[in-house]
Amino acid sequence: MDYRPLPIGISDFADMIKGEYYYVDKTLMIKDLLDNKSNVTLFTRPRRFGKTLNISMFEYFFEDDRDWEGNKKDWSYLFKGLRIMDAGKQYLDHMGQYPVIYLTFKDSKRKSFQRSYEEMARVVADEFRRHRFVLDNSELADAKDRYLEIMREKGSQKDYETAILFLSQCLETYYGKKVVVLIDEYDVPLENSFTCGFYDEMVDFIRALFESGLKDNKSLEFAAITGCLRISKESIFTGLNNLNIVSIRSVNFDEYFGFKENEVEEMCRYYGLEDKYGTVKDWYNGYTFGQTDIYNPWSVIKYLYDTRPNKNWLPMSYWANTSSNNIVRSLIDRASDEEKAKIEHLLAGGTIEVQIHEDITYKEIYDEGDNLWNFMYFTGYFRKIREWMAGTTIYAELAIPNKEVKYIFEQKVQNWFRDRMKGRDMQALHNAVIAKDCEVMMDEINDIFEETISYMDQNEFYYHGMVAGLLTGIKGYAALSNREGGNGRSDLMLRPVRRSREAFIIEFKVTKDLGEMDAKADEAIQQIESKKYDMGLRNDGYKFVSYYGIAFCGKECVVHCKPCGNL
Repeated sequence: MDYRPLPIGISDFADMIKGEYYYVDKTLMIKDLLDNKSNVTLFTRPRRFGKTLNISMFEYFFEDDRDWEGNKKDWSYLFKGLRIMDAGKQYLDHMGQYPVIYLTFKDSKRKSFQRSYEEMARVVADEFRRHRFVLDNSELADAKDRYLEIMREKGSQKDYETAILFLSQCLETYYGKKVVVLIDEYDVPLENSFTCGFYDEMVDFIRALFESGLKDNKSLEFAAITGCLRISKESIFTGLNNLNIVSIRSVNFDEYFGFKENEVEEMCRYYGLEDKYGTVKDWYNGYTFGQTDIYNPWSVIKYLYDTRPNKNWLPMSYWANTSSNNIVRSLIDRASDEEKAKIEHLLAGGTIEVQIHEDITYKEIYDEGDNLWNFMYFTGYFRKIREWMAGTTIYAELAIPNKEVKYIFEQKVQNWFRDRMKGRDMQALHNAVIAKDCEVMMDEINDIFEETISYMDQNEFYYHGMVAGLLTGIKGYAALSNREGGNGRSDLMLRPVRRSREAFIIEFKVTKDLGEMDAKADEAIQQIESKKYDMGLRNDGYKFVSYYGIAFCGKECVVHCKPCGNL
């Protein structure tokens, strides 16, 4: 059987269809957009959930497209066999009937306002170049010089601030029809400018662009905009009383970004990977948009792509590799003890309750604790379990959606912990290990664990990894994990460079009962002895080996030691 290729990185609708890629049909979104009859619709969704592909679909459906000589193109064949073609004549009558302005700012990330502005101006100029056939209309003779200045990227900032309005007017004059405006990833320049320190300048520019192009534009039929966040307090959308905001909380359009469960099941069947569906669900499901359960489309496609030729392929966090995920690190860095407890609770599979703010600005992310949680919710790091209203305030119960996002949190916690430990003096702990001073070891480890965030509480591997990191760097010793010896593998071994020095074997135990900690520490030492974990050291010429049993309960530990003396 010849399978359709999986669309890795395909975000242009025509490329998707002409390349015969596997396409999950979202074309009924066109019907819903027309039924909605909003003058301006803003769709907010997390990154990599299909925003660009859908806005591209709108372009090919609605546009009365022309080449540079003004000859009409017919894109109707792209929709052959897709659901929109059965929606009815009242919808198909809109196909290919509008001049379209399509701008995407997804790549407008630069380190200064001037360079970012120039990149956005280039995007605008490209759209003017695409429509330059309108200059053949004699009615636009007076507009030609201004048009050419913008097209050649030589216009003033004022020219570019009013470019959507101006191009709309030119297109309406040429076609005799009002214009559809499509803007993809409108807030990428805003997020970038916040990070790079020129936020106010970028807000001013985008506000001017949108005010003239969306508010004061009498040549506008309708507009659709995509982004990750609703940015309203900066007055980006000033005066747009008929702006329809479709966020992840909205029931309308809830099925069109990302994959539904039946769509993922069908993909797995198509590629003969039905037995991998459970893994896909655990790792990439868990989002709730409106009232619909949604899978991360990017990660599903990537996982199936990697698994088809290798059925033993292990799942991974593909979404983590599409961005820096610095917002998770920001949350951890700024977390109070109360917020650290919330992170731990989330990573243990629990939920938190937050007040919902849909109109967060980038400037306000760090103003209040709930703002950062909200930002992360609307950008895909949490899923909504339920929501309710108390008085006039909306609250939501949130959870980490799946293993993929949990992995991102765990990695950021690990990196944060390592960075914190780089600046900490570990000499007292290291000296105590060599001196077999269990009380000092206990105090030092407990102090460190009190400061950190547990991401796999009650799990021996978590404690193993953390303590191994703390004991790495003892002068003259190598810290070795899971080394084979005797009848199994010890958790941790501290092997001295010189065989005449004392070596250490460490075994970890975990309990949920504080009263069992001493018994568990003794049990760990008995395991070292009964399974002869020291055999490898003995065979390698080491004569002195001591045993440590360390028991953990939450963020507390008990350390027991058994000096073994001369072997």
